[in-house]
Amino acid sequence: MKRLATVAVLSMLGISGAFPAADAIAQRRALMHDDGIAAKKLFDMAKGTVPFNLAVVQASLKTLATGAEKTPLLFPDDSKTGGGTAALPAIWENKADFDARFAKFNKDVAEAIAKTKDEASFKAIAPQVFENCSGCHERYKAKSN
Repeated sequence: MKRLATVAVLSMLGISGAFPAADAIAQRRALMHDDGIAAKKLFDMAKGTVPFNLAVVQASLKTLATGAEKTPLLFPDDSKTGGGTAALPAIWENKADFDARFAKFNKDVAEAIAKTKDEASFKAIAPQVFENCSGCHERYKAKSN
């Protein structure tokens, strides 16, 4: 109970170092899992393999916006290994670039949310959103076996 109260107080104060690295890894993996599901829906609609659905697009973009906002905060120095992380050391070696990529992703997703009104507007802006994902994954995520 004391730990829960301490965590709650530290959270309210905005102190981020209070959580073990495993928690940060688990949280970022969960966010990125959700992002992957949302991105697949968007990608399939952009390719035309599933019918366009504005409500699904907007919900998926909002999921990406949440990830773009929260995920960069979940890479503290003590979370480089363990917990099934696929994060490469390059994240911490190039932290300014990594953070800038998430800032751009956040901006691009917000723009996509604002500009997507129909299938044509979605297909026009979708590549800009997808480019963020692939650019970051190529540089900062270990390849799956």
